[in-house]
Amino acid sequence: MSISTPDVIDLLAGVKPGSALDGVRAQRPQTREQAQQSYLALFQPSDITDVSQEERHAVANFVAGLHRHSDAFEFYAAALEETGDPRLLETLKAEVGAALPAGPYGHYPAGPLTAEDQPGPTFRVSDAGREALGSRLTAAFEHAHLLVFHPRDARPEALQALFDAGWTATGVVTLSQLVSFVAFQVRVIAGLAVLASATKRATA
Repeated sequence: MSISTPDVIDLLAGVKPGSALDGVRAQRPQTREQAQQSYLALFQPSDITDVSQEERHAVANFVAGLHRHSDAFEFYAAALEETGDPRLLETLKAEVGAALPAGPYGHYPAGPLTAEDQPGPTFRVSDAGREALGSRLTAAFEHAHLLVFHPRDARPEALQALFDAGWTATGVVTLSQLVSFVAFQVRVIAGLAVLASATKRATA
């Protein structure tokens, strides 16, 4: 673990050294370490040839916004302000606001699970957003929305849209990892918040 980089989940969840939540996390040291190492690998990589720092933080910011997690959103927004064009953040906020249906939804392949099909919109970045974001981030945001809200509808042509926008195979893998990792972070933080609330009630 990087000495100069605090544990991001602890930071976002408000875990204090020596607290009850710190004790809970300490029970799974490997999981704690691996989560932080995943963060470092994705956001402090040695090679940014296929995905720039700006793109990494923009995608993470967008995904945190889709999950309606304000603390994670602000965390990645602050990082984006350091690595990218300040105007990008305003465009990102506008696109997040337009991309928030209820979910998940989508359609399973024909079979028993089709009874659980739920219709929902396919998100497309606005014309103004496309101009500000460029083709790569436009495709990345639309793909991230697909993975977050209706992964059932993922098709080979969704990946082709990324390739057509200039993403490499390595970049597409990194993009998927970014979406998954931020979703994982948000869920862990939500779980820790529930534990913190339960601990307070038990103490009271």
